[in-house]
Amino acid sequence: MIIVARKDIAADGLDHIRERVEALGLRTQISIGETSAIIGCFGDDALLGHVPLLSIPGVDSIRQVISPYKLAARDFAADRTTGVQVGSRKFGGKACLVAAGPCSVENEEMMKATGHAVGMQGAALLRGGAFKPRTSPYSFDGLKDEGLRILARVRDETGLPVVTEVLDPRHAELVAGHADMLQIGARNMQNFSLLREVGQLHRPVLLKRGLSATLKELLLAAEYVMSRGNMQVVLCERGIRTFGDEMRNTFDLAAIPWLKAETHLPVIADPSHAAGRRDLVAPLSYAAVAAGADGLIVEVHPDPGTALSDGDQSLDFEGFSRLMRDLKVFAEAAGRTV
Repeated sequence: MIIVARKDIAADGLDHIRERVEALGLRTQISIGETSAIIGCFGDDALLGHVPLLSIPGVDSIRQVISPYKLAARDFAADRTTGVQVGSRKFGGKACLVAAGPCSVENEEMMKATGHAVGMQGAALLRGGAFKPRTSPYSFDGLKDEGLRILARVRDETGLPVVTEVLDPRHAELVAGHADMLQIGARNMQNFSLLREVGQLHRPVLLKRGLSATLKELLLAAEYVMSRGNMQVVLCERGIRTFGDEMRNTFDLAAIPWLKAETHLPVIADPSHAAGRRDLVAPLSYAAVAAGADGLIVEVHPDPGTALSDGDQSLDFEGFSRLMRDLKVFAEAAGRTV
């Protein structure tokens, strides 16, 4: 259930509503927008049946939230979320933010070169995997702790905030100590222990859709994070596994406008993993922005031919420069900036 109050309701009025609801054993969450204030009530709604909420000064209406994801639902927020801030930038506003960097942190020299190159072309974040989930146990799986330290040093030198993946609940605090944004990868979208753990940390979360996950399952995964108190979640469409094998995954373009209508959370796209081929990254990026994506996460490497992972889908510096240049045209057509 949500209680809709007027925007000009006094702070003590909001406190009074919260106290009335929480006295019955429910939890509350407040979202204040330009025209209204939303008080989300979580627990047994039947307990509120005999409380005259509409008689409280400032309360406009009471609405039931039918969807299984309460905090992530569009109705929950007074306005679309524009406050998922990473460093000095925010996901969900007019600007489409681009995170760029290699699949894996390979060494400090490579990361510094990449950080400076993508930063000069307008990237808002630097991506790079210190802990890498690999299908084969014999593949390079990251530099781990040293990779995190490299990312932190490159951030200090370039000024770019860092997004990197966390694989294990036991590593969540360690990764959060070095990164500005925590990525939950496709393979871990329904690792509920991990979702709960990052939900207790004060770090924005980039949540990727699972390889075979429905959109509702993606939102319920976000709900796990948000129910633990971390409301700073950005959703990512990265393609799903279908019967087609021409590309690494099937890019579900329709997921972007569907999610934008269904949730107040920012939505970005990962064209690199969707395509698996660098020549398809730019067209998928343009399509994602035209469909309403709030940003992109793109794999970039100084020399993709020597990359330790995902070289086939990684852009070189020149390719990333062209992408960022041409992306502006599509962003402007969609009323956005890059």
